[in-house]
Amino acid sequence: MIINLKKVNENAIIPIRGSEFAAGYDLYACIDEDVKIKAGETCKIPTGIAVEIPEGYAGLVYARSGLASKKGLAPANKVGVVDADYRGEILVFIHNHSNVDAVIEKGERVAQLVVTPFLSVEFNEVSELSDTVRGAGGFGSTGRK
Repeated sequence: MIINLKKVNENAIIPIRGSEFAAGYDLYACIDEDVKIKAGETCKIPTGIAVEIPEGYAGLVYARSGLASKKGLAPANKVGVVDADYRGEILVFIHNHSNVDAVIEKGERVAQLVVTPFLSVEFNEVSELSDTVRGAGGFGSTGRK
């Protein structure tokens, strides 16, 4: 699949996969200087790119495991969604979940983009849903005996 990409900043780095079988494409911080994110704060990090996601697909912006585990930095909204009709710059709002200040460096990999198909559905309002063994049990209920 080919995805059209536009650099909205000439210094942007085109996303790449870290390995042949990686699902995500690394998104890079397109910033002029390092950005300090204080403990517990959120900061907007531009990537310098806009993409043309095909109809029937979405671009999902996930945390990078290394950045999250080593610095406590991850997307503030947990998973960002780039819709097929969005043509603006991909921005990553990074939250510092740690108790120490952290720095995002110019050109650092800040998130990963996974392009995935999705189903378009219609909701049908009913008065009752079908029965299952699980029923309404949730939040760890399936592991209880």
